[in-house]
Amino acid sequence: MQQRAAIACALAVDPDIIFMDEPFGALDALTRIKMQDEISNIQRLQKKTILFVTHDIEEAVFLADRIVIMAHGKIKSSIQVNLGEHRNRTGDDFSRVRNTVFAEFEVLGYTSFAAER
Repeated sequence: MQQRAAIACALAVDPDIIFMDEPFGALDALTRIKMQDEISNIQRLQKKTILFVTHDIEEAVFLADRIVIMAHGKIKSSIQVNLGEHRNRTGDDFSRVRNTVFAEFEVLGYTSFAAER
């Protein structure tokens, strides 16, 4: 509930850019998916720029137009996500992008990454 209230407060001031740092980390899997859907809808309908920090690769692929992978505080890789507005978490294109991100982590060594939409 606290995450939802924090998101509502952030949106209430109608910012052009929204920064979200692990906002769904404490949520159960089903609530997390619902909140991801809501954030995606808000971005699509209100045309907000959202900088979303997450350690969940599938979450990044679902929410981002670009995924930036960082290691030791530096940008190591940037991956364009060209999946359109309505994303299918079980589709082949989604899996391909997810696998590309996983492959980058294997090459670079995982620390953290950010997603932007």
